[in-house]
Amino acid sequence: MQSQPPIKFNRRQFLISSALTGGSIIANNVLSKSRVFAQAPAIITSEKVRPGIPYGIACGDISDDSAIIWSRSDRPARMIVEYSTNEAFRRVQRVFGPNALEDSDFTARLNLENLPPGQQIFYRVIFQNLSDPNIYSAPVAGTFRTPAKQRRDIFFGWGGDTAGQGWGINPDFGGMKIYETIRKLNPDFFIHSGDNIYADGPIQSQVTLDDGSIWKNITTPEKSKVAETLTEFRGNYIYNLLDENIRRFNAEVPILVQWDDHEVRNNWYPGQVIVNDDRYKVKDVSLLAERARQAFLEYMPISYKNDRTDKAKIYRSFSYGPLLDIFMLDERTYRGPNTENRQTVQTKDTDFLGSKQIRWLKQQLLKSKATWKVIASDMPLGLIVRDGSTNFEAWANGDGPALGRELELADLLRFIKRNYIKNVVWLTADVHYAAAHYYDPGKAQFTDFKPFWEFVAGPLNSGTFGPNQLENTFGPQLKFVSIPSGTKANRPPSEGLQFFGTVKINSYTNVMTVALLNLKGETLYSVDLPPEK
Repeated sequence: MQSQPPIKFNRRQFLISSALTGGSIIANNVLSKSRVFAQAPAIITSEKVRPGIPYGIACGDISDDSAIIWSRSDRPARMIVEYSTNEAFRRVQRVFGPNALEDSDFTARLNLENLPPGQQIFYRVIFQNLSDPNIYSAPVAGTFRTPAKQRRDIFFGWGGDTAGQGWGINPDFGGMKIYETIRKLNPDFFIHSGDNIYADGPIQSQVTLDDGSIWKNITTPEKSKVAETLTEFRGNYIYNLLDENIRRFNAEVPILVQWDDHEVRNNWYPGQVIVNDDRYKVKDVSLLAERARQAFLEYMPISYKNDRTDKAKIYRSFSYGPLLDIFMLDERTYRGPNTENRQTVQTKDTDFLGSKQIRWLKQQLLKSKATWKVIASDMPLGLIVRDGSTNFEAWANGDGPALGRELELADLLRFIKRNYIKNVVWLTADVHYAAAHYYDPGKAQFTDFKPFWEFVAGPLNSGTFGPNQLENTFGPQLKFVSIPSGTKANRPPSEGLQFFGTVKINSYTNVMTVALLNLKGETLYSVDLPPEK
């Protein structure tokens, strides 16, 4: 584990005590829209008339002075967040947030601003009944640490692929318990690399395993068919929040989220029309994607703004002190169609990130003063991911020179080299196993780039697949793979082949240590990366 200044509290004790002692909510006679110091709470005893918070809380998109707080009420209510740097909630500050209304499925988010950097923040979410402002919900408590402006050790995790291939919440197995494994490691934050849900993957009540035993899932109507309506997309996110491991994780670990294909449907791209899939009555994938994006933004603790040119951007960046900048990509919204991916010149059909996002990423990398630059990509670079028998889903298209979407990647890697941008590491998921790849220009077909590492993690609670074939265009060298070649497809979580990654940055040496771990939290592979000076 990384060395950090000691935190003088027990998170579990804090959350339990907050839930027990915080059941009475502030009923202040003077309510203002600005921050105020909390007074002693007044007790509301009738549970039926109180707003409920059935799916917990979450924190995300943290910076050194702000964080997004998310929650959902069970009825129209106003969101209130109370926070303190003291676990006993002395000198609490209260911030009044938006109304949770039906048009947002009663979800609400609040951007806590002007937070002290490098501090443990204790917070609780409360909902005020709109029909009777004297009635409040019971609070739900959480905690997170803001990034420090000065140098300190950093420890975070990443992974992807939740509730896929029919593997849902199995109470007999312990639910989605990989989230509990990660939570116990106490990371500063967690990057979810996409496939937060499987909107195209119905969950059935039971699955017969190879040995004849039965995997039993919790089921809901919205998760019993492919998602087409906004209600069904929302229901996919609600389904995951039925898992107590995820709710506990969300209360304690800030998350940075991106999306991939299964937030909409497998291998989707803008403008696609569904053929040969009778499960879908809605054939227009762009319409499905519009509904899926709304549900994603409603249920994720993500900061976004709508503007005329690029509504609700999912790509964004974060600074986590002087040692780390993070660049979250969106490899769905701006891509061209999945094709044979062999074009010799760049066109709209070869877009993957798209010209606007590429320009943004280059500018952000140029501006970055951080020692390490982590690019969170929802798809791997050199692994072949097919879409049918002839088309390709990711960057790679097979051995040989850069073609198709690889032209965009080649341009980016050339830019990084020619502008002397140091210490770039790629993190990804998508392929449902863990791996470490070292990209070596000395063994590549396209050679105009600096050597770099890419690390793959996942799945978090989905079927295990792979391993995929590596192509030689950018010279990836396989340093580790978590499953043997020939592994039978779609292994259930009960076989233990679930994986996530962690990253530690030592504030004294600046060394980045990347590890790949299994469901039990056992380290399968670890490598120390010294920074280029």
